[in-house]
Amino acid sequence: MHVPDGFLDAPTSLATGVVAAAGVAVALRGARRELDDRTAPMAGLVATFVFAAQMINFPVGAGTSGHLMGGALAAVLVGPWSAVLCVSVVLLVQALLMADGGITALGTNVTLIALVTVTVGWATFVVLRRVLPLRPASVPIAAAVAAFISVPSAALVFTGLFAVGGQAPVDLSLVVAAMLGWHTLIGLGEAAVTGLVVASVMSTRPDLVYGARPLLAVRTLEIRMTRAGAAS
Repeated sequence: MHVPDGFLDAPTSLATGVVAAAGVAVALRGARRELDDRTAPMAGLVATFVFAAQMINFPVGAGTSGHLMGGALAAVLVGPWSAVLCVSVVLLVQALLMADGGITALGTNVTLIALVTVTVGWATFVVLRRVLPLRPASVPIAAAVAAFISVPSAALVFTGLFAVGGQAPVDLSLVVAAMLGWHTLIGLGEAAVTGLVVASVMSTRPDLVYGARPLLAVRTLEIRMTRAGAAS
């Protein structure tokens, strides 16, 4: 999904740069409400994990490979605002030090991999959290489905950007088929990794999972009410 320099024209790259800058600025303000003594250390670990995981590519067929995007995973673990910052920092380091993505395409990559995947992933997770049973096992399931949906969503947004400012002589229908087709398969890998990581954290320290806090608060309240009823 990392977009290289020159793949989109200058006006489109500039527009996505403005969107990315605005998104990061809003996330900086929002993260102040999310970061606490539990979330702040977790955010550093999440950024490190996403950076390392994006270095690992897995084959999806026909010489194509994919890697973790990490937006939904980060959102579930540390909250959506902090997740945008974590993934954006990863993309900045990759562009500056590893030539993964381009400098002029950094705004595009932040928009796609940080803003879109986090927004879609978190929104999907919140909806599923309300629908699924109120139990810890529901959190990894919701996170996995959210991660799966976030990947082709980012691919679809990229297709729209390419339709507006694409510089490669490729038919748009081919771009749509390739992006959605391959990123649906990549989404399966994203879902598997996200579900396993969230399940691992939930099994040991569920209090560190930002997305699980409402569920844990309800369960704690239910336990207290049950104990109070038994005592009376």
